[in-house]
Amino acid sequence: MAVKPEQVGLSEERLTRITSHLQRRYITPQKIMGCSTLVARRGEIVYRTDLGKMDIERDKELAADTIFRIYSMSKPITSVALMMLYEQGHFQLADPVYKYIPQWRDLQVYTAGEYPDFQTRPVTRHMTVRDLLSHQAGLTYGFEGPEQSALDTAYQKLKVHTSGSEDTLQDMVDKMARLPLEYSPGTAWKYSMATDVCGYLVEILSGMTLTEFFRQNIFEPLGMVDTGFTVPSDQVHRFAANYHRRSDKTLALEDDPETSKYLKPQTFFSGGGGLVSTMTDYYRFCQMLLNGGELDGRRLLGPRTIALMTRNHLTDGKDLTQMAQDGFSETTNDGIGFGLGFASVIDPVIAQAIGSPGEYYWGGAASTIFWIDPTEELVVIHMTQLMPSGTFNFRGQLKSIIYPAIID
Repeated sequence: MAVKPEQVGLSEERLTRITSHLQRRYITPQKIMGCSTLVARRGEIVYRTDLGKMDIERDKELAADTIFRIYSMSKPITSVALMMLYEQGHFQLADPVYKYIPQWRDLQVYTAGEYPDFQTRPVTRHMTVRDLLSHQAGLTYGFEGPEQSALDTAYQKLKVHTSGSEDTLQDMVDKMARLPLEYSPGTAWKYSMATDVCGYLVEILSGMTLTEFFRQNIFEPLGMVDTGFTVPSDQVHRFAANYHRRSDKTLALEDDPETSKYLKPQTFFSGGGGLVSTMTDYYRFCQMLLNGGELDGRRLLGPRTIALMTRNHLTDGKDLTQMAQDGFSETTNDGIGFGLGFASVIDPVIAQAIGSPGEYYWGGAASTIFWIDPTEELVVIHMTQLMPSGTFNFRGQLKSIIYPAIID
C-alpha cells in the first residue's frame, strides 16, 4: 500500500473485515480455492490481499501476479476500444449496424419455429451501434439452460460462439446473418454476443485484428503487461486453475491451467469473454476509467466519453427490471441501468445495495467482479476462479463491508 487508508478517508481496521470474511466464509471451508481483492480510493491502493490457492491439484499458493480468466470483464475493454474509434470519427452511435456489416441489412425478428424453419416479422427499426454496446440489439448468447430459446439452439447448431475454434469474428457475423433476432432492437435488453460483434467492428474500422488493436492502443499504453487472449508458455506457472461447484458443494476442476485452450494461439478473439488478466493490470484499466480516460499521462478516452458510456442507455431511462428479457447476466435488475459496456446504478435504494448513483460495474463467468464509484473515487476488484458467477454474492457482501469503511 502506498498510503495508509485513513489518508484517503478509509478505516484500516474496518477494511481488515474483508480478509476475515473471505477467509472464514470461503477459503477455510473450501467454497473457493483462493481469491485476490483490491480497494483503491483517490488513486491510491489502500487494501490488497491474496488468499488461498491458485491451483489445488498442484498445491500452489495464489500470488500477487496470478493470471485469471476474466471472461465478461473483457467486455468493458472491448467497449473502450470501440469508443476510442468513435472519438476518431469512425462511426456514430446511431449508425445502423448494417452500414458496417452489410449482410445484416435485412435481419428479421423471430416469431415461431425451429432452425432452419423460422417464422419472422420485420424489425421495428434497424439495429444501431449503441444497441450493440448496450445489449439492446436483439442478439442472444446461445447458452444451454432452462431459459434456452429456439435461437439459442440455433446458435449452438451453427456454432456461432466459437471461442477456441479456428473460426474468426468474420465467421461469427456471417453465421449470425443466417438467423433472426430475438426481439426488435431497442425494445428489450438481453445479455448476448453483442460485445463480440463490437470487437468485429473494432477490426473492420481499424483495419487491425482485435488482439493487435488491444495491444497497441490499450495494453501497452496502460502497462497491462499480462492481459491478452493467450497465456505465454513461460508464464503458465502463474495461471490459476478454474473450478466449478459439484452438487455436493465440493470443487471440481473446470479448466486445467496446463492444458487450457488459453495456452494455444487464437483466431477467434472474443471481445465478449476471451481475455486473461491480473489484478495489477485490471486495476490500471479501472483507474484509467475513474480518472476520466487517462493514466500516468496516457489518455485513451476523453472524460465526457467516459461519462456518456457510464450513463443509463436503456430505452426511455428504464431499468433492467423493465427491459431485461431473461435473468442471465452479471447483475441484479432492480434500480440498475445499462450503459455502453457497463451496468450502472440508477438508485441504490431500489437496488437495495449500499453505494452511489452513477456507480458502474461488471463481472465475469468465473466470479470475477469490479466496480467503480466516481462519487467516492473508489475502485474495487475481486478475482477468483469459480463457475458459475452467480454461486456467491461477492459483490453485495464486499459492498456491505467496504462502504461502511469510508469515514470522511
